Amino acid sequence: MKKRNLMAFVGILLAGGILAGCSNSNNSKSNSDPQAMKAAVSDQMATLNTAKYSDMISLEAMDNAFEGLYRFDSKGKPVLAGAQSVSHNEAQDVYTFKLRKDAKWSNGDHVTAKDYVYAWQNLIAPATASPNSQRLDPIKNAQAIRKGEMQPDQLGVKALDDQTLQVELEAPISYLDELLTGAPFFPKNEKVVTKYGDKYGTTSDKTVYNGPFVVSGWKGTNDTWSYVKNNNYWDKKNVKLKRADIQVVKDTSTAGKLFHTNKLDYTILGNEFAKQYANNPGYHSKKIPLIGYLGFNTKRDITGNVHARKAIAQGFDKKLLVKNVLNAGTPLNGIVPADFAYNSETGKEYRKQAGDLLPYDKKVAQSEWEQAKKELGQNELTLEVLTSDTNEAKQVGNYLQSQLEQNLPGLKVNLRAIPLKSRLAATTAYDYDVVYGTWQPDYADPVNFISDGGQYHLNTDYQNQEF
Repeated sequence: MKKRNLMAFVGILLAGGILAGCSNSNNSKSNSDPQAMKAAVSDQMATLNTAKYSDMISLEAMDNAFEGLYRFDSKGKPVLAGAQSVSHNEAQDVYTFKLRKDAKWSNGDHVTAKDYVYAWQNLIAPATASPNSQRLDPIKNAQAIRKGEMQPDQLGVKALDDQTLQVELEAPISYLDELLTGAPFFPKNEKVVTKYGDKYGTTSDKTVYNGPFVVSGWKGTNDTWSYVKNNNYWDKKNVKLKRADIQVVKDTSTAGKLFHTNKLDYTILGNEFAKQYANNPGYHSKKIPLIGYLGFNTKRDITGNVHARKAIAQGFDKKLLVKNVLNAGTPLNGIVPADFAYNSETGKEYRKQAGDLLPYDKKVAQSEWEQAKKELGQNELTLEVLTSDTNEAKQVGNYLQSQLEQNLPGLKVNLRAIPLKSRLAATTAYDYDVVYGTWQPDYADPVNFISDGGQYHLNTDYQNQEF
């Protein structure tokens, strides 16, 4: 069971629900091969291009099929992976990595320092329009490159030779090893990327891999694919699983039934099945810092009005959402969840130090709403809330529609639920008023939410010079 947190900040709802991960360890019928498994995920994969992803399903695939300088171990600690050693200068702003000589791509090419340089420069280039370009900001000159003030080849990363990579930082950071586990820092095989151009990463066949598995059978829009053991992976002897067959099951109840009838070895469960399997030896429960949010398109009249955004942010009861819709999680009023990060000097929890930003307050919300209507010159307003088409996302949308129409007089809320890949494209194209989505960090520092998550959710169209 994955317990998730619910939060809200300045017009952004952060939500979570009750989920359960269950490996069918007592089931021998679903798969006769002990080194193969069948698993379900909640939505389609959007891309295998590490510069283009912004969804968790794609990220899960990349974590299985690619590898960077570091990887998280079974205890959640970053350990060297694509690199075999690392050193730094006294100021701790220049790091030198020695790569593994036996690291190869799935096509047999050696993984070299140039592959990292190419990948990072490609991702940071404004022309790439990567939703994750801000992730490179700790690297020397990254912010200036993103703004178009410098060229990508001026990024603080160099290939000193085929097996030696030098990384220069803007300033020392304590979380560099965790940061470098992320997909934006994975290498890319320039030869393969050049071969496929814009089609690179759009199907499993138009991608090359350097991780424990290769992706097979993904055509770009289908609901099934497989992870197959990569025989060119440097540590293949410790990869015990030969194959994992993945299928998209958007309804957790359906996934639970498939598990119950021996058609799945691993799935995420809803409440009804979580209770049923609570005593199963394959049942696992883990609290994760997954948040949900409402993002606003500030290019549109209504959501471009700060009072309208504040009214929506404070116009729905988060406690009821957690209790009656998601059935788990914690309502929080800030983008960084509780129990995620702590002050290194005082030990105080970040969320408590930052405090509540915009808690549910019907009276305040209605006051802000009246001011918004006055400034917009309208008494009747219509908004569309965009969600993905999973059951949980649609339930959150229905709850928001009911609460906001009830609490904000004159507001009509329309809902649009579409597949995740389409929802991501609509968000990028600003084809929405309000969008509901989720965000999960891949390193334990508040900046992952504040910068990485915050900038992406705001879609770079909102700027406050004070910050």
